[in-house]
Amino acid sequence: MTTQSPERGSSPGSLRVGVQKFGSFLSGMIMPNIPALIAWGLFTAFFIEVGWTPHAALATVVGPMIHYLLPVLIAMQGGKMVHDVRGAVVGAVATFGAIAGSDHLIAQFNASLPEGEDALGEVHMFIGAMILGPLSAWAMKKVDGVLDGRIKAGFEMLVSMFSGGFLAFGMSLVGFFGVASLVNMIMDVLGRGVEWLISTNLLPLTSVLIEPAKVFFLNNAINHGVLTPLGVSEVDSAGQSILFLLEANPGPGLGLLLAFSVFGVGAARGSAPGAAIIQFFGGIHEVYFPYVLMKPTLLIAVIVGGATGVGTNVLFDTGLRGPAAPGSIFAVVGQTASGSYLGVILSVVLAAAVTFVVASLILLAGRKKDLESADDFAEAVAKTEATKGKSSAALSGLAAQASGGAAVAQKKIERIIFACDAGMGSSAMGASVLRNKIKDAGIGGVSVTNKAVAALPGDTDLVITQQQLTDRAKGQEPDAVHVSVDSFMDAPEYDEVVEMVRQSAEDGGAEPAEAAARGAADEPAAQDGPGEILTLDRVRIHSGSATQQEAMAEAAEVLVAADAVTEDYLAAMQAREETVSTFMGNELAIPHGTGEAKDAVKASALSVARYDGGVDWNGQRAIFVIGIAGVGDEHLQILSRIAKLFSKVETVEQLKAATTERELHELLSSIEQS
Repeated sequence: MTTQSPERGSSPGSLRVGVQKFGSFLSGMIMPNIPALIAWGLFTAFFIEVGWTPHAALATVVGPMIHYLLPVLIAMQGGKMVHDVRGAVVGAVATFGAIAGSDHLIAQFNASLPEGEDALGEVHMFIGAMILGPLSAWAMKKVDGVLDGRIKAGFEMLVSMFSGGFLAFGMSLVGFFGVASLVNMIMDVLGRGVEWLISTNLLPLTSVLIEPAKVFFLNNAINHGVLTPLGVSEVDSAGQSILFLLEANPGPGLGLLLAFSVFGVGAARGSAPGAAIIQFFGGIHEVYFPYVLMKPTLLIAVIVGGATGVGTNVLFDTGLRGPAAPGSIFAVVGQTASGSYLGVILSVVLAAAVTFVVASLILLAGRKKDLESADDFAEAVAKTEATKGKSSAALSGLAAQASGGAAVAQKKIERIIFACDAGMGSSAMGASVLRNKIKDAGIGGVSVTNKAVAALPGDTDLVITQQQLTDRAKGQEPDAVHVSVDSFMDAPEYDEVVEMVRQSAEDGGAEPAEAAARGAADEPAAQDGPGEILTLDRVRIHSGSATQQEAMAEAAEVLVAADAVTEDYLAAMQAREETVSTFMGNELAIPHGTGEAKDAVKASALSVARYDGGVDWNGQRAIFVIGIAGVGDEHLQILSRIAKLFSKVETVEQLKAATTERELHELLSSIEQS
């Protein structure tokens, strides 16, 4: 079977997605280390000579922490994201080499200066860490891949230790002689550029780039790739940096949402006050992005408001001690440098006020048209989630309000269907998880089943799909309530659905006996056990990692060997991933074919592989990969039972602790039937 997909990198959309992924990766290295940056900021604020409580001995912590500890932590996180602990170790060693190389170059340069000229200060290797951490881990992953299966029994640990040590040694030399000089040059160019913008009073113009970048989720590459490293270096020399406020100022978002609260229409106006609280106090800026996408001219309002905030900080010469992450008013105030409180608070207030005024004028000018198209907000929320590339709890909350929360709560919900492309895997597991949650909540009379999107009957009360399939499901079920989830196994939206069902029952839902009878007819019949669907020879444990393609290939290979599918089934698995990810959550992925792949399925079977080193599954980390092939409903009962197991973190840990394939098979086979 052949599938068509757009050429990668051939459109502006591909470039945007690439920048998003790059920015998300940078954010993944920086964000877990924000607590360390905050701790360093507190040491700086309290104990340096001009701090709140100067302390000479404690002040000695400040320099080594920023120069050595923080870059090494960032490198370790980046390495871990690529190749777990081994990647973290070699990334850290390589970054230490770059730090030493930078210090050596600066010392040489300063020694060559005529007496009396200003010497260069230290360059902190944040960018070097973001280069060397992932790069060294990638190299380690490739080396381990070459060695895998080629080492004689008994020598695995020896080879593992020495291969890691030699690679760490080599990458530290790369850092010392190569990356150090590159980063020094980059930091010099960027630093001069920022100094020029400040000296010419042009820094507020950066809002023309940053504010639109935020709305399209491109800000992480700018924020964590440029502003954070430069800001940290500036704090080290000046005690504060304005750069931390270029993107994090919550004022523009607050002003925009207040304007919608007063002059908006429909669902946008009704949801704006709650979104303002989440954005301003919680620091989740993405909740105001749908409002901008709903009316793109509002970009003018946030740009002008952002520039006002930056200009205020330039005027008052104020800044923060470290990154404000997330961009909550609490985080901003907590990171404000001593003596900067007036300017920083004014920058937030004025940014909000200016954005409010400009946004209000734009909303009033188009109010008549907005009243005629009040449903655009739901579409804008969906567009925002599509732009981000994944759903979030905050955006899902907006989507619920946009689709009419009150109307949803009053609708009688007697029949819930999980729908996926093929209807054979992810939807079955999601249905099992929600069925158990509804049962645990003591709610009866509701059937929860699963089907392919194309097989939706047209009379369902509530349909649950992944975001990418929601539009198709709406075409099949125009009168149903639709809920989009990011993963079927641990979606936070399930609790909201349970509450919705509870409210429906209290308001007068179906008669329990009638609904339960209909549900029983739809649900798969129970089986005595896994039988021939999952046999011991189809269970495997690997100590290392694998790529997503390698894991899918192994799953297909096992299913072919079981005479359950033809050789064409791997292509169908790959086509399925291009449409919707089969990552379920809780470290589980269940690759299977598309609905069009039925001809490639000869019998029902499952394969189970555990990769202790992990598999990068479309940006998520999977440990367990369960390949699925199903004829009719034969495989659904065991999938339901596996879903019960993987819905609980403690039982997933038991599966991870199994030392042999037989033990893992027995654990999977011992799940209580639904």
